[in-house]
Amino acid sequence: MNTPDATPQMLAAPWMAPFAQFTDPSAWQSWMKLPDGADGSAAFAPVAKMLGDIGAGLSQGKLEALRNDYLQKAMKLWQDLVTGKLPSFSDRRFSAPEWTANAMSAYSVASYLLNSEFLMALAEAVEAPPRDKQKIRFAVQQIVDAMSPANFLATNPEAQQKMIETKGESLTKGLQNMLADLQKGRISQSDESAFEVGRNVGMTPGTVVFENHLFQLIQYTPATPTVHEVPLLMVPPCINKYYILDLQPENSLVRYLVEQGNTVFMLSWRNPDQSLAGTTWDDYVEQGAIRALDATRAITGQDKVNVFGFCVGGTIAATALAVLAARGQKPAASLSLFTTLLDFSDTGVLDVFVDETQVKLREQQLSRGGLMPGRDLATTFSALRPNDLVWNYVQQNYLKGKTPPAFDLLYWNADSTNLPGPMYCWYLRNTYLEDKLKVPGALTVAGVKVDLGAIDCPTFLYGSKEDHIVPWEAAFASMGLLNPKKPKNNRFVLGASGHIAGVINPASKNKRSYWVNEGGKTRPKTPADWMGGAVEKKGSWWPEWAKFLVEHGGKEVAPPAQPGNAQYPAIEPAPGRYVKARAD
Repeated sequence: MNTPDATPQMLAAPWMAPFAQFTDPSAWQSWMKLPDGADGSAAFAPVAKMLGDIGAGLSQGKLEALRNDYLQKAMKLWQDLVTGKLPSFSDRRFSAPEWTANAMSAYSVASYLLNSEFLMALAEAVEAPPRDKQKIRFAVQQIVDAMSPANFLATNPEAQQKMIETKGESLTKGLQNMLADLQKGRISQSDESAFEVGRNVGMTPGTVVFENHLFQLIQYTPATPTVHEVPLLMVPPCINKYYILDLQPENSLVRYLVEQGNTVFMLSWRNPDQSLAGTTWDDYVEQGAIRALDATRAITGQDKVNVFGFCVGGTIAATALAVLAARGQKPAASLSLFTTLLDFSDTGVLDVFVDETQVKLREQQLSRGGLMPGRDLATTFSALRPNDLVWNYVQQNYLKGKTPPAFDLLYWNADSTNLPGPMYCWYLRNTYLEDKLKVPGALTVAGVKVDLGAIDCPTFLYGSKEDHIVPWEAAFASMGLLNPKKPKNNRFVLGASGHIAGVINPASKNKRSYWVNEGGKTRPKTPADWMGGAVEKKGSWWPEWAKFLVEHGGKEVAPPAQPGNAQYPAIEPAPGRYVKARAD
């Protein structure tokens, strides 16, 4: 973490020390110099040693080509500097006019971008198994992003100008912001004082009608004269809090669903403390999703329920339905899975955090009990997009002394949750590492063998095109696991944007776009085939899902006069107590 101080002079030396070699082409040329030798085996000694340590290599030919390309571009950059020609660049991190106001700042950026390009090309040229190569790319990208001149006061002309304009006040404020974040143990991404769960986020009217040690069940208040008789049970991810689906009224998916005439139930996971340190994956399935299904059916008097799962909530929901299928029960009228992994053969960039060594370490620490801190999970996800979720806030909050704006989604993002160690370890090994969930009978959950193909209900599958956590192709893979004998019962919709922003795309704002493929006589079996026949439509995809729920919602009936019933009496108003418990 970069730390602003009272004077830029004091900061220049220590902050520039690691940066100097990175921005000085002569240093890079020396480092890349190929020594004499018949076989060239000593070439690029520092790089060769690093690659050798992880069992990777780089051919002499590729190395020579990268070196020559770099030296040519470096020489051109030096020539431009000598002749006074300012370099041009399009990186949005350096779009402010201060970066081109003087030659040295512009040259600093151009040199950094050149060296970054070389490092990433080097990582791409490495000869290694796919998983190891992805780890190399990820590690190099982290270094490249961290060494941006925008992250250092001594090389950030925007921050320097702000300091001059405010007579040092921005630096003082930046130090205050940094010290406050050190106390919280995380970087502030939003003005957290602007929000409160139940006051202006997570505020759709409803009632908690059931609770156990693991979750509360919310029944939302009807908002239409009639409702669909088949209720909708929403299973959010336990790795985050449910109110991402119920932010402010204008972007609340829950409110939208209620206004479409659905009787909506929401499972609100408890934020685990030490009393839940021994909780298992089986508990989340049996005492979580299945128990919520039982309560929803008992309250509404319906045999069937429309089941929804988001991210790992979808994995839990699908596992629960597979468990029930093995017991001879089929309580789902339909299943909707948003950005959910059932096939874990492609887990995107998260793959760099999961291997046998790392999983064994977690198992040694947590498999017999303990908590995976929410703070550690949040740090991991921030590392997936460091420029947006880390360095941007270092620059704005600390170097420029700005207060982050109020943003409900980022407020939710900072409201982290713990995970029970046994549950977390089981999930890592059996899904991300060994990918057993997709194999019929390979896993035993809640005492039965799991077969996703036995669920047998219409499905609505959604993926986000720019999702870095659940690649849309991996979300599409569920098409081949569910309803294997009835492929026409599966529908896939692809939305624009990423893991969260793609899902939270309110119909009222009519932004972005989505893709559908109505298919012909044959159903596309691969993501490429599906995309090849897909049609792009403007606006939110929410109405597409709303139509699917209508198809499986049954008759229009009068809404319930009150929440719950005699067996499940009202406990407290939504959003309930569990969602308000913080991990930090």
